[in-house]
Amino acid sequence: MSAAENDTNGTPDSPAGPRPEPLRFFGTTWVDHSGGYTARRIGVAVGSLAAAAAACLVLRLAYDGLAIADVGSFVSLLMVVMFAICSSLAFRHTWSSFTGRPDPDRQASLRGLLSIGFIGSLLAYFVRSLTEAPGEKLHRAEYDRAREEYARRTTRRSGNPSKKRRRS
Repeated sequence: MSAAENDTNGTPDSPAGPRPEPLRFFGTTWVDHSGGYTARRIGVAVGSLAAAAAACLVLRLAYDGLAIADVGSFVSLLMVVMFAICSSLAFRHTWSSFTGRPDPDRQASLRGLLSIGFIGSLLAYFVRSLTEAPGEKLHRAEYDRAREEYARRTTRRSGNPSKKRRRS
């Protein structure tokens, strides 16, 4: 039986205590920066920037389509302003989600805005991946806190409980 099989079925070979939560594209390599972590970060940075560039090209083609359709300068300006505002809001929302868990209700209400401003989310992902795996700081803080709490719980349980003096 391999170590991976032992880890998945919960046999005694698996380590006790909290386990790190996997990140998209990184798994749990963010814990000790192993398993091609640096190459993955470079790949995520290049991929998100390439996706943002491709999305800008598609938006440019859509803008040219509006110009060919001769819808007027007001509609063209409205489209540019809408994508700029939605992208900046999506960037800010995505950036803040790297340092704190987003509220699910707020996330659901912003789904449309975040879909329109997807370029901002891609750019936030790119900028964050230059310094760390996106979301690593939040996950590391939660994982360290869980490990500390686990260590406190396990050290308090030391000793023989039957020898404790009971109060009457």
